[in-house]
Amino acid sequence: MSFNASTYLLDRHIENGDGDRLALTGVRGELTYAELHDRVRRTAGGLRRAGLRPEQRLLMFMADSPEFVTVFLAAMRIGAVPVPVSTMMRAGGLAALLDDSRAAFLAVSAEFGEPAASVDTTVLGPDDLQALAGGEPDDAIYPTTEDSPAFWLYTSGTTGRPKGAMHRHGSIRVVCETYGHKVLGIRSDDRCLSAAKAFFAYGLGNSLLFPLSVGAAAVLEPAPSKPDVIAERAQKYGATLFFGGPTFFAGMLRSGLAADALAGVRLAASAGEPLPAELYHRWTGHFGVDIIDGIGMTEMLHIFLSNRPGAVRPGTTGVPVPGYDLRILDEAGYPVAAGVPGTLFVRGDSAATGYWCRYATSRQVFQGEWLRTGDTYRQDEDGYYHCLGRTDDVLKVSGMWVAPAEVENRLLAHPSVAQAVVVAAPDADELDKPVAFVIKASPEVTEDELVAFCRDGMESYKRPRRVVFVGEYPTTATGKVRRVELRATAAEVLKG
Repeated sequence: MSFNASTYLLDRHIENGDGDRLALTGVRGELTYAELHDRVRRTAGGLRRAGLRPEQRLLMFMADSPEFVTVFLAAMRIGAVPVPVSTMMRAGGLAALLDDSRAAFLAVSAEFGEPAASVDTTVLGPDDLQALAGGEPDDAIYPTTEDSPAFWLYTSGTTGRPKGAMHRHGSIRVVCETYGHKVLGIRSDDRCLSAAKAFFAYGLGNSLLFPLSVGAAAVLEPAPSKPDVIAERAQKYGATLFFGGPTFFAGMLRSGLAADALAGVRLAASAGEPLPAELYHRWTGHFGVDIIDGIGMTEMLHIFLSNRPGAVRPGTTGVPVPGYDLRILDEAGYPVAAGVPGTLFVRGDSAATGYWCRYATSRQVFQGEWLRTGDTYRQDEDGYYHCLGRTDDVLKVSGMWVAPAEVENRLLAHPSVAQAVVVAAPDADELDKPVAFVIKASPEVTEDELVAFCRDGMESYKRPRRVVFVGEYPTTATGKVRRVELRATAAEVLKG
């Protein structure tokens, strides 16, 4: 059966008489659904005339903007495969992804022209994209199906070389009608603002897939996300749904924003890494906006496990999103009992078909209907899931398991701690011990004070052996903390 995600996200609203509704807004201008539809048809025709063919890749090195949305939808419309990539990359990283993806074209925003100047492929710069959007409209839609290749997303590559997760046209409808409709509860009168950028899965859903699926509007911010800028954009453009991650939420609290900075926002969503209960309470207590924390993966396109509006259990990742099945398995591959930690597996119809040219890795992650997340979880008696960290992050101290999240939550309960990340590292005896990296909320706090605070509030063996004060954390392009770098530093601290 014919299905094209571009027509699902766009043409339906024109056919329903909603062309005058606002689709995109922000500092780069506004477009109604009718205006966006016209631009997409013209750009689709221009891409065809430029020589882009069905199933060829089009790498997108572009800021969040109307141009990003137009190119993404136009490429899928003609059966090509858009591949948004991190705009934080240097020229070498961009060249590597062009080589890996074998992309026929590279679309570039004005602010990223310099890294793209030296690549060996056909570059579509701002002037080229403007010319494409001003050409003759093309109403031909390539006869894709739900299983046709739609777009790729590269993983952030925190543990190795980035891998291209290949997604189908049908996956877009799945995430919109599961998490978007049944959990987020997005409405046509919503305006979505995301601190997470659209070049990776979480931001793509927030700023493009979910709002367009219901005829809502996206507030697009091309510049790097900063708390004061995001708050200003939320007020100016009337954001009602706000999307971020724990690191960004913590930054908003540290920035000194007024309590009414997000007065028009009715709900916030968090993903990317677990949201500590203490951070949840601080943020919601200050801004008066609830946060639903969830977990998603590039390989699953978006969130498959989440808290629910009005039923948040702080410190947990909630319950399965309708349409997804979860199980927790031990090292031998057997289901564990409630309360016992194990590796989380998920299955659902939004799963990628695999990694591009990564046979062995695909076999490890995509196991039949199930996908191995690489996260350690436990499920409580009420059915809520608790994240204990990446499987490689959970540590054994004195023969007993320690979840970094538990120590982090204890540190965050101290009034002088703004943010905490705990990792494992070998000491001088090559035994793993916890080390905490802390961003202060008060300059007076000391390392000894925080170690004692942890010892007094939890089992002594879980306490961090060292506390390292930092001004910020190393992060990936998607805003996740690079724990592998912190582990290297922790090892030096313990052995020094």
